[in-house]
Amino acid sequence: MIRKTLFLSLFLPFSLLAADINDPWLMIEKAGQAAHRMNFKGIFVYQSGSTVSSMQIMHMNYGPAGEFSRVVQLDGLPREMLRQGNDVVIYQPKSEKVMIDRRRLQNGFPSVLPRVSEDIRANYQARVAGVERIGGRDGQLVILEPRDKYRYRCKMWMDRDSGLLLKMAFVNDKDEIIEQVAFNQLLLLEGTNMDWFHPEVQPGKNYVITPEETVTPATAQDSDWIVGQLPPGFRKTDQVQRSVPGKSYPVSQLVFWDGLASVSLFIEPLRQGYVPRVGSFSQGATNVLISVSNGYQMVVLGEVPAVTLTQISNAVDFRK
Repeated sequence: MIRKTLFLSLFLPFSLLAADINDPWLMIEKAGQAAHRMNFKGIFVYQSGSTVSSMQIMHMNYGPAGEFSRVVQLDGLPREMLRQGNDVVIYQPKSEKVMIDRRRLQNGFPSVLPRVSEDIRANYQARVAGVERIGGRDGQLVILEPRDKYRYRCKMWMDRDSGLLLKMAFVNDKDEIIEQVAFNQLLLLEGTNMDWFHPEVQPGKNYVITPEETVTPATAQDSDWIVGQLPPGFRKTDQVQRSVPGKSYPVSQLVFWDGLASVSLFIEPLRQGYVPRVGSFSQGATNVLISVSNGYQMVVLGEVPAVTLTQISNAVDFRK
């Protein structure tokens, strides 16, 4: 009995570890944590449809001081983004000025993976596939298969050593990659000072702070419309009113989420004499649907198939 207990104590942890390595949900969770915890720098390439751009990123976690990152656009006009926690400052040249845009943005690559929730488990099936070389490192492929037609298949490659997300791609029902982002260079860092955390700006130029939108919480009771039946698996996670510079009426925004993909619905009253554009278009994985109903313009957009946007747009019911 003693020898059997000793055998189990020696080998059971290793068997559990092997099970963890093969669990795709644990791999996704680990990748999400690694993107915030680790120190790294590299270059990644983003492709959406025919648009391709490359970015240089440096990310540091200074413990109690929090996360800091600097992203530099390497193609086209110079553009930099400095992030401290959720606070973001964007530097970009415009004519003879440098525009500073202070706003809060969603997490960018590689910290794009959400926490594994019941929503994502209910709407996707996860499986571990092969290993591919990404940016000079071995990437373990995990595939999220949608359970219906209302979302895309998602492929993710995680670094086998650190767990960091190396590549992410959205695939349509024809198994074609319609949007992807991936490291082509990546270096893990031990630590560094703060000298790198500043933008490359040209001396002598003026700085202009762009006007900020005013965002206030809103509820369905405050509106002349309600949203009925959503596509399966989506639920409303936010509803706000935005006071946008240049617009005389606030714009209502609703956000719907399925655990991975999000869809935004914008509704605003039509201004007198304004002729809205109506139609749909797509860019990579992002689809956009614009329509008019009962004196309101509706814009639905998200990284989901067009059928998802159509159902959300049709679910809006105007009370007046």
